[in-house]
Parts: sequence; structure tokens; C-alpha cells
Amino acid sequence: MQDKLKRLVFLSLLLLVTLLFLYLLKPFFGVVFWACVIGILFHPLNRRLLARLGNRRNTAALVTLTVCLVIGIVPALFVLGSFFQKGVTLYQRLQSGELDPTTFLDRIKTMYPIVQDVLARFDVDIREQLAGAAMTASRHVAQNAMLLGQGTLQFFVSLGLMLYVAFFMLRDGSRLVGYLKRALPMDVDRENLLFTKFAEVTRATVKGNLVVAAVQGTLGGLIFLVLGIPGAFLWGVVMTLLSLIPVVGAGLIWAPVAIYLFAVGEWIQGLILVGFGVGVIGLVDNILRPVLVGRDTKLPDYMVLLSTLGGFILFGINGFVVGPLIAALFVTFWQIFISEFNVPRESEERSSTEGNSTSQNLG
Repeated sequence: MQDKLKRLVFLSLLLLVTLLFLYLLKPFFGVVFWACVIGILFHPLNRRLLARLGNRRNTAALVTLTVCLVIGIVPALFVLGSFFQKGVTLYQRLQSGELDPTTFLDRIKTMYPIVQDVLARFDVDIREQLAGAAMTASRHVAQNAMLLGQGTLQFFVSLGLMLYVAFFMLRDGSRLVGYLKRALPMDVDRENLLFTKFAEVTRATVKGNLVVAAVQGTLGGLIFLVLGIPGAFLWGVVMTLLSLIPVVGAGLIWAPVAIYLFAVGEWIQGLILVGFGVGVIGLVDNILRPVLVGRDTKLPDYMVLLSTLGGFILFGINGFVVGPLIAALFVTFWQIFISEFNVPRESEERSSTEGNSTSQNLG
């Protein structure tokens, strides 16, 4: 009895200390999370370098981290900097009156009278709302750009912390996974299945979604540039970010622009944009995402969509990875439960049939 009490007290204190430690790391959730993602994504490269460098773990981790900087982080910083710069310019044009979003709405109302009838029926003043939304969105981008400039030190401190933690994730990742496996009171097969699924889903969601988003955003920016639509680079970046959301993604940008082109009488440009949006940009999402994301995560499309949207709502930009990851672990745990803790329906029916046959023979 006393041993059970001691064990209970120890486990309670262990849980308490663990929760306190996780709460302590809460401000650095993004830093630690993306450091783990880098460790998982670049683990194969790090392992190959270890084999070539004679198991020199520090050197291999440093080279791997340098590769990550060159191909991932530096280009992303450049794109984000350009995006915020374009956002500031757009905000200044809206504030000066050079760009008035209500004129676009007037043209749409003229071309589509039904829009005016619907708005009048519901007593909606879309002019003020549209102008306010445009000002709010551009002001948000401009303010974030100013904050980025003012908080450069804080930004680079967070980036440095992420790279620092990522270095140890690359160097000691295998050992940490080994410690976790030893600590978890589970069978080896279940542990291997869960950790394998965790790594597969993380790689699939990050690489797959980023590739799809980059391709869709690039195609969207190029078609805007070809059609002479102002701010092609800015809208391309916005489409890249929105393309992280399955199904709808880039269509939230090119579809309204196509409607506007039809409204102002640019039928050829509108048809080209619709055709390109549906036939090329949409096709990229329909072909690449199931191949790069759905195949490895083994999740149906509707679950990928719902988990991604839920992840965005709860975890922000990190949600496009965290959401599908939670969904995949949910499915994996239930698969383990069904296969190991629950009697299959076929076995129940077979047992019932055998029981009935035995009863008839005895009778």
C-alpha cells in the first residue's frame, strides 16, 4: 500500500513538473515547434552527412543547418520583406485617395444589377464596408511592417533561438526520440508506429503544402503580371499564403479579380484568368496536394481541409502543420485501438456462427 502511495505521489509530481515546464515554454512554442520541424525535415540529409563525415555530429548538424538557411529561410525572409514593402505602398495609395476601392464596386454594380438589388434588399452599405476592409487590411500589413522594422532585434533573436534549438534537434534528435520511447509506457511496435506517423505527416504537410502554395502563388502572380493587373507580386504572395488552405486557397484572390474584369468589360482578360485559374492553378491543387500531402498522411481530403482550417484558427500560421498532424495522430490512435483493443466484427460474427452450430450439434 505504501509503495503504491509513493508511486502515485511521484507520478503526480512528475505530471505537475511536466505541465509547469510546458507552460514555461509556451512563449517559445513557435520557436521550438519549427526547430523540431527543421530537425524532422532535414534528418535524412543530416544522416547522410554523418555517414560521410565519420560520425562528426556537430559538423554534420552545422552543415545541414547552413543548407536549411540557404534554401529555405533566407528566400522566405526576402519574400516577406518585399510583401510588407508592397503592403505599405498599397496603404499609402489608399490613404491618399489615389486608389479608391468603392469605384471598383460601382463598376460591378453597373455590370451586375442583381448585386445592387440584393444589397438593397438586405440594407447593406457595402461601399463603406469595402473601403473600411481595404484600409484595415492594408493598415495591418503596414503596421506589421513597421513593427518588423522596430522589432528587428526581437525578430532576429527569435530566429536565432529557432536555429540554435534546430542545431541540437539535428545533432541529438535520434537520442531524444530514443529517450521518449523509453519513457513512454507503450509497446515498441506502437511507439514506432506513432513516431513514424508523426515524422511522415510533418514532412508531408510542410513539404507538400509549401510546394503547392509556392507553385500556385507563382502561377497566380505570373498570370496577373501577363494580364497587366497592378500589384502582381503582392497578390502572388497573398495567393501563396492563402494556398496553404486546401480547395479554396488562391481562388479567394483570382476569382474576385476575374469578376471585376468582366464588370469593366475586359471579357478576354476575364476569360483568360478564369480559364487559367480553374485549369492551371486549380489543377495544381487537385493533382499535387493529394499526391504530396494526402498520400503520405493517408487522410481523406475533407479531413485535411477541416484540420487545416481548425489549425489556422487555433494555432495561427503554425496550424497548417499542427492541424493535419493532430488529425493523423487521432486516426492512428483509433486504428491501434480498433485493431488491438476491440474485437473485429468479422470475428464476432464467426464466433456467433460457431456457437450456433455447436448448440445445434449438441441438440
